[in-house]
Amino acid sequence: MAVKIRLARHGAKKKPFYRIVVTDSESPRDGRFTEIVGTYNPLINPAEVNLKEDRIKYWVAQGAIPTDTVKSLIKTKGVVAETV
Repeated sequence: MAVKIRLARHGAKKKPFYRIVVTDSESPRDGRFTEIVGTYNPLINPAEVNLKEDRIKYWVAQGAIPTDTVKSLIKTKGVVAETV
């Protein structure tokens, strides 16, 4: 079972809001997840990113692989730059 940290889309049509979740790689995008570790709102200028830094560090240490988009969000916030 590969674990990933990725975005799950929520919000209305044309008004996206994303949760940053830890999930099994085989789960659907908006399906079952293990834990919510942050949020991402691209509609605000600049985009709003809220992260639970301690939980992201924990999951990366456990072997969770962030997607490219989540990896860039984590790097802009300065969390776990050395391990991502």
